[in-house]
Amino acid sequence: MATKVSLKDLLEAGAHFGHQSRRWNPKMKGYLFEVRDGIHIFDLAKTKEGLEKAIDFVKETTAKGEKIIFVGTKRQAQAIIKEEAKKASMPFVDLRWLGGTITNWGQIKKRIDRLLKMREEREKGEYKKYTKKEQLLLDREIDRLERKVGGLVDLEGLPEAIFVVDTKTEETAIREANQKGIKIVAIVDSNSDPDLIDYVIPANDDAVGTIKLIVSLIGEAAKKGREAFEKKAKKEKKND
Repeated sequence: MATKVSLKDLLEAGAHFGHQSRRWNPKMKGYLFEVRDGIHIFDLAKTKEGLEKAIDFVKETTAKGEKIIFVGTKRQAQAIIKEEAKKASMPFVDLRWLGGTITNWGQIKKRIDRLLKMREEREKGEYKKYTKKEQLLLDREIDRLERKVGGLVDLEGLPEAIFVVDTKTEETAIREANQKGIKIVAIVDSNSDPDLIDYVIPANDDAVGTIKLIVSLIGEAAKKGREAFEKKAKKEKKND
């Protein structure tokens, strides 16, 4: 059953406010309602429709056991992306998208493996044999790796899709996903190009309220899909 999105919730979150009309991308014309005081206003019926389609896709994808990377590196999105991705047990990038995360996955996986190995060694107390200075250097390396790839440690291979808060900020991630044929779900503001995105959620990508509402709905869909997959896998194992 499809998740229904409330127009009232979108309105209260400020999802309808686009950018100044002079900064628009004409390709967004079909998603816009009017210009008010020099600001483009989104047609929230289109926002609702796009969000519901995105929610269905996310749920279906995670229900197959696939992963979706949640991406939000702009200041107002970082904490929300991290929190909602963790709730859904999905990988995330909240500080900086490392070039090659998708197109040079082998190198990124090496960093992830290094981080996991170092975490394990520290937990086992294997670093106690080193001097305090050496331990400090090892801790610093772990912290550096945590910042760069800590949100991706559960990713075994390339994701099935990425979910992006701001298409302008995350241009590199979108370019890499397009190169590899990985599906893209994104909040697309009035100044952005919707043609690069598979599942367009036309909305304000700056307001914290809008980001929180949309990311939490996408996160909830990912969680439900993952839980359905785990339940099915458990049932199949029991029947074996």
